[in-house]
Amino acid sequence: MKLLSIGLDAGGTQTRWAAVNAQGSLCAEGEVAPISGLLLADPAKRQQLQQALAELAQALAPLGQAVALYGGITGVAEPEGPVAQELNRRLAEALRIEPTRVACHSDMDIAYRAAFAPGAGYLVYAGTGAIAVHLDASGQLHRAGGRGYLLGDEGGGYWIAREALATVWRREDEAPESWRDSPLACALFERLGGPDWARSRQFMYGGDRGSIGRLALAVAEAAAQDPQARVLLRRAGTELARLPLALSRRFGAKPVLAAGRALLLHPLVLDGLREALPPQLPLTSGQLQPHTTAAQLAHTLLRTR
Repeated sequence: MKLLSIGLDAGGTQTRWAAVNAQGSLCAEGEVAPISGLLLADPAKRQQLQQALAELAQALAPLGQAVALYGGITGVAEPEGPVAQELNRRLAEALRIEPTRVACHSDMDIAYRAAFAPGAGYLVYAGTGAIAVHLDASGQLHRAGGRGYLLGDEGGGYWIAREALATVWRREDEAPESWRDSPLACALFERLGGPDWARSRQFMYGGDRGSIGRLALAVAEAAAQDPQARVLLRRAGTELARLPLALSRRFGAKPVLAAGRALLLHPLVLDGLREALPPQLPLTSGQLQPHTTAAQLAHTLLRTR
């Protein structure tokens, strides 16, 4: 039977997995339902977690036997903390792996390792939310931002959508029906299904973060015609720049890598980020493959435990 090392990049919307063989070569990858430490906090959602683990086990079963797993998991703060340990236990049980060969870390830990060697730079990750991280040479993860939609996440998809819709409704306060002449407002309301306030209110106050974050796509669609949309997208990049700047004040000048779906919305987001960074923080961008990095870590760090 083929022996596999498994890597996970697990978040609130999906879990990406990769499997490498005994020689460390990638042999399969795929997606299953979300696996998150946040699911453990809600008894009603623990069944969702168990179903996701069963889905993962079913996906891996035809490929061979998993013998090690390294995961970057949303909702895990400390690898030795109770959430990580409970996820370690559940994954080991679901996949029939020796518990000492399962290690769950923060999703940002594995994203950083996919971008840099420890101590080498700053990762800015902008999806629905926004965060910058630095993993120092000792393996300690340091962060700026990523404090959620109530306290921050400026520059992420949720923030872009919220700011855009707020701008439209402020304008409506001043000039009712002005939305009809605004490409930005028209794009937003088309996705919402109508221009009435009750619809916007229900979407923002009754919707989930992911759905609201995806409304940022409407802002990007409107950018070609609407100067307000262009200003907002560039401003999102400026907000993201604050995060590596904050880390640089603590750890010095280092390269910056920007990744995440918010960077793919429109080139203006990256333009705003680049313009706000000084030359001593050189910027590159790219989309990461943390699940394959995690699989390699499982292969090199955990197989012999």
